[in-house]
Amino acid sequence: MKSIERVFLVGGAVRDLLMGRDPKDRDYVVVGETCESMLARGFSRVGEDFPVFLHPETGDEYALARTEVNVAEGYKGFTTRIEGVSLEQDLARRDLTINAMAMEGDRLIDPFDGRGDIEAGVLRHVGEAFGEDPVRVLRAARFAARYGFEVAPETTEMMRRMVERGDLDALTPERVCLEMIKVLGEDVPSRFFRALESVGALRVVFPELHGLVGVPQPVAEHPEGDAFEHSMLVLDQCALLSKDKETRFAALVHDLGKADTPADVLPEHPGHELAGVPRVEQMCARLKLPNTFLTAGRLACTYHTRIYRVREERDAGEVVAMMRKLKANHTLEHVERLAIVGEADAKGRGEASAQEYPQADLLLGLAREFARFDALPVVEQARERGEVAGPQIAQAVSQALCRHMSRYMQLE
Repeated sequence: MKSIERVFLVGGAVRDLLMGRDPKDRDYVVVGETCESMLARGFSRVGEDFPVFLHPETGDEYALARTEVNVAEGYKGFTTRIEGVSLEQDLARRDLTINAMAMEGDRLIDPFDGRGDIEAGVLRHVGEAFGEDPVRVLRAARFAARYGFEVAPETTEMMRRMVERGDLDALTPERVCLEMIKVLGEDVPSRFFRALESVGALRVVFPELHGLVGVPQPVAEHPEGDAFEHSMLVLDQCALLSKDKETRFAALVHDLGKADTPADVLPEHPGHELAGVPRVEQMCARLKLPNTFLTAGRLACTYHTRIYRVREERDAGEVVAMMRKLKANHTLEHVERLAIVGEADAKGRGEASAQEYPQADLLLGLAREFARFDALPVVEQARERGEVAGPQIAQAVSQALCRHMSRYMQLE
């Protein structure tokens, strides 16, 4: 295959190399070629919307240098031009300066001082084209979470103007879902939601979370502040305990029900556990999140205070009912996830944060003992007594199971 004369490594790969990170993907921009010449060299085209091609041997993406012109509302309302487009023009269409760099061999091409912004820890938009694509508000917030960078004042102001214009209404649920799931994999995911709140975007993109902003909590238990602040601290604590994205999502949404607490009972939140379930369901339905996230969120809302009080539990029947809901006789996945969310909840409280969390081991111990129970001898004994009806046998098993758990809990 004849080599391409003018090809440049671009975007995230250059950014990551300058930051001492191993690039996950390597994307290239090609100058001076056409779609026909790329196909003739053996490249395969990816879709029809953009001039992007896959290398026949490495599978890396090679895109023809292009500019984009906004011709309609929404982030899909763009048309592209590739004839006579220079590398600098291609870089100028990108969102942030740290993503608008290229390398030709060892030579860095950095027309917007992306390296300087990396060194300063700043996220700065390249130009006015940033304001034509609402996805870039989410991306800027996501990069704030990934790198801990500050958003430049002028970029913050542009993001705020985009929100006020209603630009974010054009975002599809699928794209918001994708960005959020990516963020849940970052080390400090709360930065994403804080960045959105700072420009007024949280109420548009994640109204359930925005509903927690300014909601008071009992100061003795929650000196950290309002319910949104608590949720952010819990999310970050959970990120220290688990890399599982469903678990982190459960931590994020565990207190959504506090947004529905009547004003006359604040700052207490009686019943917020079950009140949060419809909000989780609403959020998951709107964003089209996978069912694994929905299940994790529901269980976290329902049981996060129960597991916090598991040391004081004196009702074996309640424990049995909870373990059945958690399917503890089949898997410990839900129990383990709840134990982590509970620990994060206890440690995400500012000065009142728990140093130790013995409830996690206690909960797992209860789950293992529940799973250890063998119902077969109970069923056989019930049949020997002439109890053959399904409800009779089920009642005998439930009673025996409660006795089994009572002995483990030392209630007998």
